[in-house]
Amino acid sequence: MAQFETYTHHGAQVAVRSDLKGQHRDYCLCHRCLRLNLDDPARKCKKANLLYAFCVAFDMTTPVWECPDFAEDK
Repeated sequence: MAQFETYTHHGAQVAVRSDLKGQHRDYCLCHRCLRLNLDDPARKCKKANLLYAFCVAFDMTTPVWECPDFAEDK
């Protein structure tokens, strides 16, 4: 059975499964996508921006498992 823990993440108390803590980048398509464009705000992925805004607003982390716009950044 999974174990859970709480910790402060960006100033908010959050809960996380202990075995998955800090691993969202390993699984999230956004972190391997050409369209993320962190260096060029005008070309950043609109879906990633909206999802990030949601995460910030609600103190959540939401890795993306599926996306129709994914383009692998090799």
